[in-house]
Parts: sequence; C-alpha cells; structure tokens
Amino acid sequence: MSINGTLIAQLIVFVLLVAFTMKFVWPPMAKALDERAAKIADGLAAADKAKTELTNANKRVEDELAKSRTETAARLADAERRGQAIVEEAKAKATDEGNKIIAAAKAEAEQQTVKARETLREQVAALAVKGAEQILRKEVNASAHADLLGRLKTEL
Repeated sequence: MSINGTLIAQLIVFVLLVAFTMKFVWPPMAKALDERAAKIADGLAAADKAKTELTNANKRVEDELAKSRTETAARLADAERRGQAIVEEAKAKATDEGNKIIAAAKAEAEQQTVKARETLREQVAALAVKGAEQILRKEVNASAHADLLGRLKTEL
C-alpha cells in the first residue's frame, strides 16, 4: 500500500470515529455536563436561600433574646418589689410583735408593782401590829407614843 492509500484509510477511520463519537458518545457527555451544571446552579440557589434563611433566623433569635431580656428584667423588678413588700410586711409583723412583748412586759411590771404594794401593805400592817404591841406593853404616855409613831413613820 502506498502512503496515499494509508492516508485515505486513516481519514475514513477518523471520519467514522468522529461520526460515532458525535452520535453515541457526545450526547450522554453533554447531557451529564448539563445535569452537572443544573445541579451546581440548584446548589448555588439553595445556598443563597439558606443564607437568606440564616439571616432571618439570626434576626428572629436576636428579637427573641431582646424579648427574653426584657421579660427577665421585668421579672427581676417584680421579684425585687415582692421582696421589698415581704421585708416591709416582716418589719410590720416584728413591730407588732415587739409592741405585744412591750405590752406584756408592762402588764407584768404592773402586776409586780401591785404585788409589791400588797406585800408592802402586809409588812406595814405587821409593823403597825408590832408597833401597837410595843405601845401596849409600855405605859400609855403621849410622848412615848409620839416617839414610837415617829419611828414607825420613818420605817414605812
């Protein structure tokens, strides 16, 4: 064979190979490339959508955090007011209890004073009887009586 025949045979084989490739190999490759491009486009769109959703979610989270901070501050203020009210109530109860204790102590002191007076009266009566005994044992003399009565007064 000559070079020209070989060259023509190679040209025919090459043309058949190009035709076969264009008919059977190229369409599935183009389809796969198109599908891959579509998947990439869908992935980019999904990423943009996710980014937007993330921004919205962050905004909602910040709003919820601000709301919870406000609620927490309100609850703390309410708890502080309730604590203050409980302290005031406890002070009032303590004052009432203190007043009751003071009143009971005054009543007890009054009772002890009355008891002391009664005891003193009994002692005065005993001293009077003792003085009368001493007066009756001695002679009836006005000056002696005056002296004895003076001593009795000083004892009382």
